[in-house]
Amino acid sequence: MKERVPGLVAIFLLTVLVASTWWAAGYTQRAVQVEPPARTTHEPDAWAQNFVMVRTDPAGDAVNRLEGEYMVHFPDDDSYKVTKAKAVGQRAGSPITVGTSDTAVMDKNGNRIVMTGHAHLHRLPDKDRPALDVTSQQLTLLPNDDVAFTDLPALIVNGHSTMRGKGMRYDNKTRTLKVFSASDVKISGQDSVTRPATKKTETKP
Repeated sequence: MKERVPGLVAIFLLTVLVASTWWAAGYTQRAVQVEPPARTTHEPDAWAQNFVMVRTDPAGDAVNRLEGEYMVHFPDDDSYKVTKAKAVGQRAGSPITVGTSDTAVMDKNGNRIVMTGHAHLHRLPDKDRPALDVTSQQLTLLPNDDVAFTDLPALIVNGHSTMRGKGMRYDNKTRTLKVFSASDVKISGQDSVTRPATKKTETKP
């Protein structure tokens, strides 16, 4: 019997140790509050006044510039919201374009700028072409492609000629302008011409 006592004591102590460990682990889990997973919300993490962002090409030459009175950055989609926005495109070999609007959102790594509220795109004139102006409630600029478009009603003024349409796409590289559902086309020196609502007009202004 005496020979079994040490073994029984060892088993008892081991049982107490296991039970104590189990109790301590449970107590720790109950005592320590585990934070819930962080929620991803569309909240700003940075802001700036008199904001200016310049993008350059591989040679270091400026090709696009976005500026505004106030900027807010949202980390969830890496977008920038700019008030009183001004977007300038100045790629070599293409006419300079200037877009303005009440607000603008730049996202997709700077590959898209959605300009909203009194949106206006102005292409500066050169020796071969007059100025081109496009106004709409919203214009989308694709800086990498040097393209501007809208699905909303737009007014296009090319020199002394005007055109209204619902939907427009302008490629600044090829100088190609497409106006969808064109109407009230007024060519300088000619009378007003009204075209069918389904007509698509393509020109090189």
